Amino acid sequence: MKVRSEPCLFTEREAVFLCRGGLARVATVSQDGQPHVVPVAFEFDGRYIYFSGRQLVRSLKFRHLILNDRVAIVIDEIVSTDPWIARGIEVRGVAELLAEGGHPYVRICPLTKASWGI
Repeated sequence: MKVRSEPCLFTEREAVFLCRGGLARVATVSQDGQPHVVPVAFEFDGRYIYFSGRQLVRSLKFRHLILNDRVAIVIDEIVSTDPWIARGIEVRGVAELLAEGGHPYVRICPLTKASWGI
């Protein structure tokens, strides 16, 4: 699968937030338009977002990405509940299915983003 566009750029604060890695929720869509959202551990290299997982190639998200490379991912956190303070970022982009040393992973090329509280 080819990336259709150059990645969007992140502010310094957004990049610092994303570089911490951690848990995110990734959304894919089936061939008939049914959404699927699951948590994933992710990494960020300053330009792309990556995730993998146990038995990735057997997962529903992987099967969806084979047919439709569009993806969204949300990374967020609750900073405080009193007062309520939350921050996060939603990224929409194109997923590339890759492998290194026999280990499959997904690289998300971010095309658009929206952040809050960062």
